[in-house]
Amino acid sequence: MSLNTSSEASKSAPVYASRREIFGWAMFDFANQAYTLLIITVVFGELFTTVIVGDRGDGFRLANFLWSLALATSYLMVVVSAPLCGAIMDYRAEKKRFLLASYLATVATTAMLYFVEPGYVVAGLLLIVLSNYAYSMGESFIAAFLPELGPPQSLGKISGFGWALGYIGGLLAAGFTLVVLGEATLDNFDRIRWVGPFAAGFFLVAAIPTFLWLKERGVARPGGVSYRQIATAQLFSTFKELRHFRDLTIFLVSLLFSMAGVYIIIAFAFIYGAQVIGWDESVRNIMFIVVQVTAAVGAVGFGFIQDTFGAKRTYQMTLALWVVAIIAIWATPELTDWANAQFGWQWQAQYVFLYVGCLAGLSLGSSQSASRALVGVFSPLAKSAEFFGFWGLANKLAGVLGIVVLGVLQTLIGLQASILLCAGLFLTAMLICAGVNERRGREAATAWQST
Repeated sequence: MSLNTSSEASKSAPVYASRREIFGWAMFDFANQAYTLLIITVVFGELFTTVIVGDRGDGFRLANFLWSLALATSYLMVVVSAPLCGAIMDYRAEKKRFLLASYLATVATTAMLYFVEPGYVVAGLLLIVLSNYAYSMGESFIAAFLPELGPPQSLGKISGFGWALGYIGGLLAAGFTLVVLGEATLDNFDRIRWVGPFAAGFFLVAAIPTFLWLKERGVARPGGVSYRQIATAQLFSTFKELRHFRDLTIFLVSLLFSMAGVYIIIAFAFIYGAQVIGWDESVRNIMFIVVQVTAAVGAVGFGFIQDTFGAKRTYQMTLALWVVAIIAIWATPELTDWANAQFGWQWQAQYVFLYVGCLAGLSLGSSQSASRALVGVFSPLAKSAEFFGFWGLANKLAGVLGIVVLGVLQTLIGLQASILLCAGLFLTAMLICAGVNERRGREAATAWQST
């Protein structure tokens, strides 16, 4: 059976989104940031490693490895399924339906984290795998709407707005957690265990505008064709057509390395603060705010820079910023000791780490927004879900590789030295991205859309 990979409707002049629809799209970023921040980056990650698994006489190395294994497994599931789902969504015009399914699955499995108690390691691993898989698939699904929202020269600002709104959502969710639920300790377990249901409820309510206002612009193609047939035929067709999208392909390889570094930071930054920096609860709470605010500023600011100076150049700038941030993260304890000995100061590493957090936050918001927008620039509208499925594949394969390698490496040489791996990953991404021609990639997308 031959499946036509385009439709006349997809080649007509696009009608872009209203401000209300863009806001509805961005609210999904606002809503799902509660999961990223509270479950993966900060609270539950620390709770899982330090309380649910705990220090078994190995400096938390087993706990850190199990955490990395759970995340890597969920990302590997995304690698296998995201491009297939993207092909189906484009053919059937079902992006919104798939988005709804991932959203409900994330909410349900995240709420169930309440039942994971100290020692319930297998249950915790299983629920993290399932919830992070559903969340990550939703990330790809919502991103697939981006090329439809505005012209290519505006995608940087639109993507940046979504990321920035997401970090504001994370700030609100974190604020509630800090004030009401408290710290991730065994003594406070009866309160902090509610972090799962709270993150689920926040996501459930805050994403409602997305499903009210975001439109499904695709047109379903005719024929009673099964999902399996669609996925197989569409992906086979896309692999044949990749020669027309050379710059997108090169960029996705670069993204594989850069996002490996980003996912390591997302998964281990606050674990690093607890285990290497040894920060107090008050400093950890301040870091919540510092990272969210600076990430929002980075997403918005670099979104405007991207639309002015180009997506590739902006992406390269964010990677250079990451390299500086990683070196600062690694050097914080030693740099603090050196400054105290040299100048007679009484600095504490945890307060120096807050300044490093500003740099990391700027890097985090800007790099993620820039990469999403660049894929949008290179994607024809009729293949947006499929291409963002490959974006999801590159992202999560990066998560698998980065987190597994970091997890193994930190068992051998410790977490502090292992963090330098990220700097190497970002430098590699910069070198690969040098082969991307943004103008050629944009023209390839336009040419395919008009044929």
